[in-house]
Amino acid sequence: MSILKLKPAYKDYLWGGHRLVDEYNMAYDGDILAEAWTLSCHPDGPSVIMNGANKGKTLYEYIQENGQEVLGTHCRRFRDFPILIKFIDARDDLSIQVHPNNGFALSKEGQYGKTEMWYVLDAAPGAFIYYGFKREVSKEEFAQRIKDNTIQEVLNAVEVHNGDAFLIEAGTLHAIGKGCLIAEIQQNSNVTYRVYDYGRKGKDGKKRDLHIEKALAVTSRMPVIRKGEGYPHIADCDYFTVDKLNLDGNLTYRMQGRVSEESFLSILILDGEGTLSNQNEKVPYRKGDSLFLPAGSGDWQIEGKCDALVTTIREKASPIRVGVDIGSSEVQIGIVNNEQHLIAISQYPFDRSRTAEENIDDLAVRVLALLKENEIPLDQCIGVGVGIPGTIDRKNGKVLYSNNIQWEDVSIVQRLGRVIPCPVRIANNADCAALGEAVAGAGKDYSDVAMFTLGGGVGGGIILNGKVFEGGIMGGSEIGHMVIRSGGRICTCGRKGCLEAYVSVPALLKNAETECGEALTLDEIFDRYHNGDEVIQQVIDEYVDALGVGIVNIVNMFR
Repeated sequence: MSILKLKPAYKDYLWGGHRLVDEYNMAYDGDILAEAWTLSCHPDGPSVIMNGANKGKTLYEYIQENGQEVLGTHCRRFRDFPILIKFIDARDDLSIQVHPNNGFALSKEGQYGKTEMWYVLDAAPGAFIYYGFKREVSKEEFAQRIKDNTIQEVLNAVEVHNGDAFLIEAGTLHAIGKGCLIAEIQQNSNVTYRVYDYGRKGKDGKKRDLHIEKALAVTSRMPVIRKGEGYPHIADCDYFTVDKLNLDGNLTYRMQGRVSEESFLSILILDGEGTLSNQNEKVPYRKGDSLFLPAGSGDWQIEGKCDALVTTIREKASPIRVGVDIGSSEVQIGIVNNEQHLIAISQYPFDRSRTAEENIDDLAVRVLALLKENEIPLDQCIGVGVGIPGTIDRKNGKVLYSNNIQWEDVSIVQRLGRVIPCPVRIANNADCAALGEAVAGAGKDYSDVAMFTLGGGVGGGIILNGKVFEGGIMGGSEIGHMVIRSGGRICTCGRKGCLEAYVSVPALLKNAETECGEALTLDEIFDRYHNGDEVIQQVIDEYVDALGVGIVNIVNMFR
């Protein structure tokens, strides 16, 4: 079963009407139906599958069971399911409101911000929307007009007609006026800050809450310049691309397309009826239906007479990535563009006196600050990769144990995800270094790469066929703990004869001190080596011999 027909979640907000039941076949028996969430994985109202083997499951459950692959490669950059689609029936005016951007919403509300688009299905004569300000207003004037209930005087009232489309970017003050029937495609968020609500009371008999301080913080007070939606898409942004599909039932009775592995396909039926076919399966549709085809579903065909909105997720424009290296003494943050060029970097001391959680929160703040300093919008970031010394549970985003930074069982991905809106991944820092060399450094011309990192310990990473070798469990590339001398020196891991016990910096310092009878720095060791000190030359020769054995072992293993 590739075609999923979805049952909406219903919302009975006080400004709603009954047209979605009367005209759009919504199976709802209440008096007021304001919104029908036709494609939703949001916990406030998930859509439910109505057909096939997955009947009765929520769309969210289906995705959890079948993996992120059903969303497509273009959705990898999103932490959560990217969009929410709904019908809106405004029998009365909606509140004047604003939605925050991702950065603010994640830090304050724990979910995405909201950019949305409206497609006007029907509008009563004279119906209008509020769409930003007529002119620039100061923060002080904005606040005073909210207090005085005069905010409408400076808002841009736009009369609407059937077929109009508007892109409402996060930070735009807006409202849907009464008499509008709208299809909305938006980011997967339910965060709204109201500034004016006509003095209405909710079901509890109390005036509905306003969110003035937050609205003042996130609202753009400049006039909105309406972009030319309509060609080639009726809406296109980093979160969704929306196209209009029309079959008149005569000259155009059939249309075909293909669902690639890049993105799922959502079809919202605005009018008409017919069938949708995919993989020898045919599903009937009618006005009001919501249909979902997973990424990679292949060829599809729609027949009949209909108007519909087709939504996909495109590739991110001008993406950047953030890389983080957490070391025992220093943390480095770098920003890399799509050509693998390092465009910004910052570093700061790692503070061992802080808890893991305090260090992670500080890291999140510094990542956002580096983006801001370089005038890079947060939305351009498609992923954050964090390299950490120690044993890492990549699947669950945890640091199981790191002696270098004294962390144990730390859920770093979950904590960073509260503030950073894109996917966060962690790995052993040596694996990260190896992957970096394989992708953009000395190993970029090779499919198989082995890398050794020599420092306070000995790390290493192995890249096979362009992918990090992780072993059967975790720590599959712990090169430093291969045994090169049976019954040899004691290693920090408790075993004897590990490579790390011979070629780490502490091992070299200790061996030099043992042989020379005095403590030496690395500079002093190599100065003596170059000056012909026979004792130190023997120490270095033993070091090089041990390192050579380790390198040859790895090379021979993967020949």
